[in-house]
Amino acid sequence: MNMFRLVVALLFLAYGLIIGVLNTQPITLKLLFTEFQTSSGVGIMLSLLLGVVIGGLIVLATLVWPLYAKLRKATRAAQPAANGAGTSSAIDGGA
Repeated sequence: MNMFRLVVALLFLAYGLIIGVLNTQPITLKLLFTEFQTSSGVGIMLSLLLGVVIGGLIVLATLVWPLYAKLRKATRAAQPAANGAGTSSAIDGGA
């Protein structure tokens, strides 16, 4: 599985290098309080990276955290029941 991840990472790296090489036109990125010059390839890659980060944060906030909270709540609810049921058994001589 680690070899697969390495191959996928290298493919994405090669894809980014191809985008950077094929898009060398200079562009100006104007942000709220600043602006800077870069190539269009770097601008494309930064935009893609920013989209991935924002999308990941949205998934984290709307799916992962609520499901993790439900899991913690279910685990806490199941723990006392498991502790009470395990006090005696037929194996250790309990009735």
